[in-house]
Amino acid sequence: MSTDAVGAGAFLAALAGAAPAPPADTRVPDGVWPLLTALYEELPGPAADGWARAVHGALRAGPPAGGLWAVHAWQAGAVLPLLAAAWPDDRSGALADLTALHRAAARAPVAYDSWRAALRPVLLRVYEAAYDRRSAYAEAHTNARDYALAHGHTPAEADAYGHQYAGLSTDANAASFAEAHARAVGDALAHAYAGDRAEPYAATYPAAQVRAVLRALERPAPPPAPGATGTVTGPGGAAQPAVTLADGLTDVLRPHGR
Repeated sequence: MSTDAVGAGAFLAALAGAAPAPPADTRVPDGVWPLLTALYEELPGPAADGWARAVHGALRAGPPAGGLWAVHAWQAGAVLPLLAAAWPDDRSGALADLTALHRAAARAPVAYDSWRAALRPVLLRVYEAAYDRRSAYAEAHTNARDYALAHGHTPAEADAYGHQYAGLSTDANAASFAEAHARAVGDALAHAYAGDRAEPYAATYPAAQVRAVLRALERPAPPPAPGATGTVTGPGGAAQPAVTLADGLTDVLRPHGR
């Protein structure tokens, strides 16, 4: 067996096991390893192994770029364009602003305050969209309907009450979920990006952020209900966004993308 094949096998095994670090003979750019492990986990079936071998080949083709360059290039070239395509109603320009900041950071450091201001609105929308509204709505509706039935309401009245309660509680819980995660992640990410260092970036749990983006893109709208105002959060289907993000990262890691 060739050295290349042995190296690719070790790389694939490390990805499949979500190892804390890549194999010793594999040079992965700063901050990229947790992104690779998360994407490998999210890719459908046999596509994951083929993608892993392509990534390994790209990494062997040249030395990795310094700092968080690869992270910024991937965010600007794959992650944010995918979100923009799914959310064409971004009238505030938050996605475009953050994309421009990542492009600037690929050339020179960007200040903490700029990162903090640009990250917050995007993180809020990502995490609110990632919230499992369908499950939360269904559970809240069932509980509220059963409560109303137990207190003498007709089935129709109880069902209407259940929908009303589920809509209000789901919206409130999704907003709280988004706020908590945006606060927890936003400041830490801003510090990591401003410092252009891998260790603080790794402490922001990049793999969880990848999963949040994918959940935001795949979540269906809550079930229709009288007076409800659910929001469609993505185009549906988990596999395609994961493939797009994975291929985008491979392109960044190839020598022509650095």
